[in-house]
Amino acid sequence: MQEKLEALCEFVQDAADVSDLQTATECLRDHYGVAHIVYHWVNSKGERFGAGTYSQEWVDRYVEKDYLRMDPVILGCLQRFNPVDWRELDWTSRAARAFLREAVEYGVGNQGLSIPIRGPAGQFALFTASDNAKDCAWAAFVDENMRDLMIISHEFNKKALEFERGGDSAHSPMLSPRELAAMTYLAKGLSRAQAAQEMDISEHTLRVYIEAARHKLGAMNTTHAVARALSRGLIVV
Repeated sequence: MQEKLEALCEFVQDAADVSDLQTATECLRDHYGVAHIVYHWVNSKGERFGAGTYSQEWVDRYVEKDYLRMDPVILGCLQRFNPVDWRELDWTSRAARAFLREAVEYGVGNQGLSIPIRGPAGQFALFTASDNAKDCAWAAFVDENMRDLMIISHEFNKKALEFERGGDSAHSPMLSPRELAAMTYLAKGLSRAQAAQEMDISEHTLRVYIEAARHKLGAMNTTHAVARALSRGLIVV
């Protein structure tokens, strides 16, 4: 187990860009056998970035409903410095209970452990593991793995700060011609159906290109991916 932890930490330490952190979250999810692993941070400029295994549907829904302003996990972790088991948070309000029900419907899980991390100049991050489990099973998972998850979470944060000092990412991601085309059409305001028609592909295939570009850009959603592609000069409208 210790050798596996060291290997996972080394993988994060060797990450060349945000897409490597994305891959690391997927490896960690599979290693721990949980539904999701997510690392989300806000840098010193207030810009938000993320890497994780939540579905794109949930990310889009979260952004659409502006859940950031009321998410009990975010609000609870802002007030704490130690790891937070979601069972310890206040879910008594109608809005919080509705939010949790929707999160479960989107596959987030009914249990979670979030580790708040604070860096220089106001940088704040959360490293989260979540799953569908009964209380007793989740308590056992937390007891067994909290220490390792805390170590890994800080490796993620050190790498994120390294990227920020290097200009947000050590290397600009290389998008394929089809990924660039998909991002360009969306940046021009075309719907997914219109973009697919312009590229003479199905909407399903278009989604594959969009998702690939989003992961490479380390974006939380499609809108964020388009914005990052524009800001990096990868696409021109």
